[in-house]
Amino acid sequence: MARAAVPGGLSARRAWRDAALVERRPETRSAVTLVLDVDGWPGHLPGQHVDVRLTAPDGYTATRSYSVSAPERANRVELTVQRVPDGEVSGFLADGLAVGDAVRLRGPVGGWFVWRPGQPGPVLLVAGGSGVVPVMAMLRARDVGSPPFRLVYSVRDPDDVIYRDELAAIAATDGADVHLVHTRRAPEGDARPTGRLRETDLVAAGWGGDDPPTCYVCGPTGFVESAADLLVGLGHAADRIRTERFGPSGP
Repeated sequence: MARAAVPGGLSARRAWRDAALVERRPETRSAVTLVLDVDGWPGHLPGQHVDVRLTAPDGYTATRSYSVSAPERANRVELTVQRVPDGEVSGFLADGLAVGDAVRLRGPVGGWFVWRPGQPGPVLLVAGGSGVVPVMAMLRARDVGSPPFRLVYSVRDPDDVIYRDELAAIAATDGADVHLVHTRRAPEGDARPTGRLRETDLVAAGWGGDDPPTCYVCGPTGFVESAADLLVGLGHAADRIRTERFGPSGP
């Protein structure tokens, strides 16, 4: 990918910027969405991530990467952070960062795992656990003229579904297909037996054939490797499968 195709240019993306928390929204028992106002933000594409730096009073710094969870809105950047056991940065962001507090932010980062509005062809999103965050930015970036989207989202149990109400509304009102995979506990009445992602979860009428989708797979390493293997086994071309892996949490 040409560097010019990514918002901001290389020098702008490498610069650290001041960011202030303007809103926080709980998503699950372990995940929260943080809305940051970032001074001079150069813009971003759905699927990109940023580096967040925290600095303690004694000068100690810690930096972690987090995916953006919503499309570009002027200087606003939304991050959904899932608390990691013993995670010094995720724990502070999820529990300690208050509205008005400041952090430093750098980015956007990444040019392969992105979806551009206007990109042709159907889109198949496959997410495990907090891997739903960057693909949610893609879902939110669609407009009336966008191609068909399908999300297959694997979680341990119903309480772990990030963006649960919004995903339900998307599935009910705007035609995007949302399929939830519960690996340990399913909601009452769910027709799918619990268990890990299977080929049958990735198959849907009208997908593939003469208009194969671009596939985006995100989640923990084991999940991503397994999902990518399933997609290849179903006949999806390897060069149409884009993967992103991060974090220890997942289904």
